[in-house]
Amino acid sequence: MNTSPVIEIDRLTKYYGTREIVRDLSLKVPAGTIYGFLGRNGMGKTTTIRILLGFEDPTRGGTRVFGQDSQSLSPETRARIGYLPEGHHVYGWMTVKECGRFQASFFPKWNQDIFEAVITHFRLEPKMKAGHLSRGQRAGLCLAMTLAPEPELLVLDDPALGLDPVARRSLLQSMLYVTRQPNRTILFSSHLLSDVERVADRIAVLDGGALRADCTVERFRESLRHYVLKFDDTPPPAPAIPGLLESFRTDRELALTFANATSDTEAQLARLQPADIEPVQMTLEDAFVSYVGERGEKTFFMRDLEHK
Repeated sequence: MNTSPVIEIDRLTKYYGTREIVRDLSLKVPAGTIYGFLGRNGMGKTTTIRILLGFEDPTRGGTRVFGQDSQSLSPETRARIGYLPEGHHVYGWMTVKECGRFQASFFPKWNQDIFEAVITHFRLEPKMKAGHLSRGQRAGLCLAMTLAPEPELLVLDDPALGLDPVARRSLLQSMLYVTRQPNRTILFSSHLLSDVERVADRIAVLDGGALRADCTVERFRESLRHYVLKFDDTPPPAPAIPGLLESFRTDRELALTFANATSDTEAQLARLQPADIEPVQMTLEDAFVSYVGERGEKTFFMRDLEHK
């Protein structure tokens, strides 16, 4: 059995002019994994994906897919990869059926049953003009064309952006269908972290173009803890406790988020003598925003308006 990673990124660095987009990024994605690729806008996710697929050159370092250098992917290797970028481009003058026939001409391994199952799931008729489709229907058509070649690696770059909840759920269901077989792998970026939390096995977090986390979703959530301290009077400023990521003060509460909190962390919070300390379970979105957001104390941004 081949246990080599499907994706290997080795000290990848990319500059546009003097601007550094990706910095010394290393990552391995094993077969059969759904990998969430996370980061704020401009943090290098799309650039990394484009280099990985051979659409752009790295400044330094390199990437490999199925053991082959991304800058020289063979047609046979490309046929094993499905790519669905944001925007869902289609040729508007073609019908749904013609789009499928056109795409099939590039792939020797084409499963028409999958194509028809996906377009049916998205309620598409073969004679519909692609240019007249809604955003969700267009996404469904692009997904059908991406899945019908039965790719071993599916790369999705924010494919659910702008879709309604029904279309997003259909997209997720289709992703899970792809990975029913153990050799199917998905790398996907998304700003919809509830979707990532629902389907991802592992996540990689980019911040400032560098890899800040590479772990399971559960491990990432567990490494961050949120506490709400309630006071009978105005709460004190947040103390300088190791691991503190952010704090938020209101008239009677002090909310604090920590990375890798310990029993000593909770002991230091108790020394503030709050009336109550309430640990709060964090979602992946809460944890991600705290982890990559601005450090320090925050206040409600509309608070000053209340006094005008």
